[in-house]
Parts: sequence; structure tokens; C-alpha cells
Amino acid sequence: MSRGSGGGYDRHITIFSPEGRLFQVEYAFKAVKSAGTTSIGVKGKDSVCVVTQKKVPDKLLDQTSVTHLFSITKYLGLLATGITADARSLVQQARNEAADFRFRYGYEMPVDVLAKWIADKSQVYTQHAYMRPLGVVAMVLGIDDEYGPRLYKCDPAGHFFGHKATSAGLKEQEAINFLEKKMKNDPAFTYEETVQTAISALQSVLQEDFKANEIEVGVVRSENPIFRVLTTEEVDEHLTAISERD
Repeated sequence: MSRGSGGGYDRHITIFSPEGRLFQVEYAFKAVKSAGTTSIGVKGKDSVCVVTQKKVPDKLLDQTSVTHLFSITKYLGLLATGITADARSLVQQARNEAADFRFRYGYEMPVDVLAKWIADKSQVYTQHAYMRPLGVVAMVLGIDDEYGPRLYKCDPAGHFFGHKATSAGLKEQEAINFLEKKMKNDPAFTYEETVQTAISALQSVLQEDFKANEIEVGVVRSENPIFRVLTTEEVDEHLTAISERD
């Protein structure tokens, strides 16, 4: 890749190239895309939904053990796009941090605090030569006591932003273009509309109709702020509603 052109600047994470680039961090972003999955997050009036593809690479694998959705606490969910092994490491540390937060302060870790912690951790990874950045883009979702539904995206460079809707992975830009049209007039989506917008965005971008076991859907709702992953039956109901609507 830039082995020849990078002039050796891609060997070390802590060295800027003369153009001011950090190749290793750019490679981390490429690693997320080369994992080959697309993820989408949408925030509604009283809920947040994240959707991603579920690819089971081997017929002998137990399907239930393949997932990109993780609960950090009972109320906070994380959707990891990229290298699953890196994601599991991040999730484990995030769970420890959230448990520590609750022990120390006596209340649950807010969603923005978790997002900031993940982003800070990623940013530190760009400074030390003995660590490599994690090849993961993490979407964090939860219900904030003050602001309601929140959706954050944290990337390998240490950025994190709150989003109305966002995407990560292979066809990220196409998905963002689709979502921008959908979210143009700041619609206050109901729970059903939020889930169906996220699923139909994924279908539209990848141009395929999914079976219920080919996607994973994670949700949080204001009325019951516990993070949960929808069952295959629930996903099937939403897929049927989308196809009838279209």
C-alpha cells in the first residue's frame, strides 16, 4: 500500500508523515471497512435502533455465538463494526469501566460518558507506539435522563459525536446519503418507524431483502430504557411491515 510511498511512516503509529497523516490510524479505518459489514443507527422521538448484518462464515458455527451487539450495562448498548476480536476487548474494558462508575458514584453511567470514555481510549492508542488502534467503530445507544434517546459513534481516531442517524462499515457513505434524505425535516419517529427506517436503510444500501436471521437489531426505548436485542420473530414482523408498506 504505502510501503513504498509512505517512506516508512506507516511502520510507527506515533510518527506523522510529512503531509501530516498518521497512516496506522487510516489503516484502522480501512480495517473497519474490510470487515465487510454495514451498520446503521437511527434515533427516534422516544427510542434508538441499531441494525447490522449478521454473517455466519461457517455452517458449523453456532449462530447464537455470532454477534456484533453487546450490552455494556443493563441500559447501555454497543454495536461494533469492524474486527470482532478487537470489539470484544473494548466491550470487556467498557463493562469494567461502567461497573466501576456505578460503584464510585452510585448511579448508572450515562451514555455520553461511555462514548467519551471509548473515544478517549482510542485517542490514547494513537499516541503510544506499544499499542495499536482498535479496528472498530462503536455505536453507543441509551436513554439519557435529561435529553432522552441518544446515539453516539466513536471511531479509531478518537472522534465521538451524537447523531440523529449514522452508519459505519462497508457502504457507510451510501447509507448516510439515504439517511440524510429520510431525516431531512427532523421527523419525530415512533418506535416502529425508527426500527423500520433503520432496517430499510440497510436493505436499500445493500440492495437485498434480508431474512430475519441475517440481521441483528438492538433497541432502547424511553418507556423501558433497558437495552435489548430483538428476537428473530420480532425482526420478521418489522420486515413484513416494510415489505407491505413498499
